[in-house]
Amino acid sequence: MTASLATGIAVSVAAGNGGYLNFPDVSAAHTNANTGSTTTVLGQTDSTPDAAADSSLGTGSAVDVVKAVSPAVVTVINEQKVQTQDGSSSVQPVGSGTGFIIDTDGHIVTNWHVVDGGSKFIVIYSDGSSHDATLVGSDSVSDLAVVQVKDDVPGTVSFGDSDALLPGQSVLAMGSPLGDFQNTVTEGIVSATNRDFPGSTGSNAQYNNLIQHDAAINPGNSGGPLLNMNGEVVGVNTLGISVDDQGQPVQGLFFAIPSNSVQQVAKELIDNGKVTYPYFGIQFQDNSPELAAQNNLSTDQGVVVTAVSGGTPAADAGFQEGDVITKVGDYTLDAQTTFSEALFNYKPGDKIDVVVNRNGDEKTLKITLGERPQDLNG
Repeated sequence: MTASLATGIAVSVAAGNGGYLNFPDVSAAHTNANTGSTTTVLGQTDSTPDAAADSSLGTGSAVDVVKAVSPAVVTVINEQKVQTQDGSSSVQPVGSGTGFIIDTDGHIVTNWHVVDGGSKFIVIYSDGSSHDATLVGSDSVSDLAVVQVKDDVPGTVSFGDSDALLPGQSVLAMGSPLGDFQNTVTEGIVSATNRDFPGSTGSNAQYNNLIQHDAAINPGNSGGPLLNMNGEVVGVNTLGISVDDQGQPVQGLFFAIPSNSVQQVAKELIDNGKVTYPYFGIQFQDNSPELAAQNNLSTDQGVVVTAVSGGTPAADAGFQEGDVITKVGDYTLDAQTTFSEALFNYKPGDKIDVVVNRNGDEKTLKITLGERPQDLNG
């Protein structure tokens, strides 16, 4: 299946080793490489307009939501050093995406793939004014990043509770499609929740528990807010599926990272400049009835260990290639809980029991989780 991040960057989904999303460098896409209950906005004060502050919004007018939220939705331009024909280098725009301001300190949430490789960042407010921004932190695993402007901000938005979303609920998407049509608004509904993007398991970016919706997003929308009708951010628009496995066009399949995950990552990026994840030290493939039959496995649940890296927590704990992991700590691996989702409930240093099926026998191995290397890819 071929899909695209909402940046204009093609994403190929490979079937091998559990499925990997392969991200081309953002520079290759040139200028088209674009990217409930109310919760408290990080550092928010009452001095800045806030979409959730007007209780009259309720579940009401899209016009009111857009009017309140628009000042906080921005375009993020990624500038990089590029070689010129005469052999010198210069800093030039290579792509753009969308972001939204979450506090009066000027913190702006966007996607990691919007800022990846950038040496300089420009933020364009809804009034067209340009402002220099610095990268606070980025995280390729969640595909999220935070940049910051030092200038006064025109508005902020609040986060809503993504766990409260229901299929059929109205939502709005805002962003800068193609980098030119700033603060474009599209309307749709939540199509489903808790979607795991096909083929993403085992990749560097962990696209789990996504919100599926049909509010149209296009190249340039990456990092933009998905809003409920209270004017709260319930997701970060990230990718869409444009064709099926046979190359036939499909419509209305768009995905957003849920706001409850976004809040956690954004806070850690602001506080520490990075996100710390637990590290296991294996490569794996999702189990299935077909895989179990092909390999004579006694279960079709969980994940199959395809490789154990030396000197890792998994190696120290005695994991072996061919082990089928069915439970991580307190979490049984099934259609609702992936290996990564289970693992990310823990932190480096935690000691947990992991249930594996090895040659038909069930074993419990004890592992002390490490810290995921920042440069780990896969």
